[in-house]
Amino acid sequence: MVKMLQKKFIAAAMAAVSVLLLVLIGTINVANCLVSSRQMNEQLTMLADIEKQVIKRQKAETEYEKFPNRYFHLPNEQDKNFSKGGLFHPPMDEDMAMSLRFFTVYLDKHDKVIRKDISRIASVSEEEAEAYAKQAVQAEKILGYLEHFKYQVLTVRENDAWFTDDKIIIFLDVSGQFRSIGMVIVLSISVGAVCWICMLLLVILLSKKAIRPIAQNIQKQRQFVTDAGHEIKTPLAIIQANIDAMELISGENKWSRNIRSQTVRLNGLMQNLLTLAKMDEESLVLSMEQLSLSDLLEDAIQSFCEAAALKHICLEQKISPEIFIKGNCEYIRRLISILLDNAVKYTNDDGAISILLKKEGHIAVLQIQNTCEQLPQDEAEKMFDRFYRGDSARTQKNGGYGIGLSAAYAIVNVHKGEITADYPDEHTIRFVVKI
Repeated sequence: MVKMLQKKFIAAAMAAVSVLLLVLIGTINVANCLVSSRQMNEQLTMLADIEKQVIKRQKAETEYEKFPNRYFHLPNEQDKNFSKGGLFHPPMDEDMAMSLRFFTVYLDKHDKVIRKDISRIASVSEEEAEAYAKQAVQAEKILGYLEHFKYQVLTVRENDAWFTDDKIIIFLDVSGQFRSIGMVIVLSISVGAVCWICMLLLVILLSKKAIRPIAQNIQKQRQFVTDAGHEIKTPLAIIQANIDAMELISGENKWSRNIRSQTVRLNGLMQNLLTLAKMDEESLVLSMEQLSLSDLLEDAIQSFCEAAALKHICLEQKISPEIFIKGNCEYIRRLISILLDNAVKYTNDDGAISILLKKEGHIAVLQIQNTCEQLPQDEAEKMFDRFYRGDSARTQKNGGYGIGLSAAYAIVNVHKGEITADYPDEHTIRFVVKI
């Protein structure tokens, strides 16, 4: 129980840490990608502005040579749209432009390559530059990516006094930005993984201290149940012996019958509480042996035939022979007894109990199904909770005390099996054990 509680604490703590790290790493990388994308767009815009200014100046100089007496405004540094930069992006100026690796392709209005400028990049030939330009034209995008290049298409408008109806495509090498983004991703994930491992070790070291008060309370509760169970056993045995002696002398009466029935009830409660306490012990090691589940089930059914007959219950059984399991004989008998006792107690008069034992592969399947007047309002799986009672008033009408199914659940768990409960219809409860 303590180890399970410790594992749940570690799992919950690490789940919270994992979510926090994922959000943090994701936010950092998304922000880095957005900032890098913005920088690339600004760099392309800066190159486009520079290109426009160059073309305007060339056009003005050409017109000035033709008409020397006409006034022309020549673009200067103030006409260039440069940025001083900020916290998340470098300054956009001519120094930045000189450090960029890019090439430019000029096209006419028929998308035919007129000129290529590859003076600012060494890894691209004129043929490759022309091939990139054709791909960009086919993509029909103003902004886009081609391998490790980001490009922008400038449309030269005919009605602009400085331009003709041509196109200019600027290709910016962004491999450095891609490497930077990849490096941030790898570093953030690596640092996050190291932090996650460190947090795991820290949580493991602190988990015992964190759950120590709860573990101590569980241990005290378990010890109290065990001690109380053993202490109550002796007075119960004395009461039972006195009742037997009194009935031998004075004969049986309603008071002696009531005392006997309540003694049996209390003894059953103590047995189940002791079973649960023992199942919760982490050091519990049961002696396992090869058992005939078919024989154990048939023997147990005989003990409940009389109780079923008193309520006119139809007992249907379909037990496959020679079904063997590896388990503890004492606890498997108790498991079967709990399930049969529960079925007889809660089956309505003139009802029916169906018992099925079969083999599915290497797994033995025990199914006990019984009718009832009214199903519990809660989910079927809640019946395995300790001290759960289907009736909210917790009456003793059926003689139950809400601990038997919890003991059955614990026994199945110790045997590495599975027990489930469901409602096949509105008047039937079914329990299925797989071991």
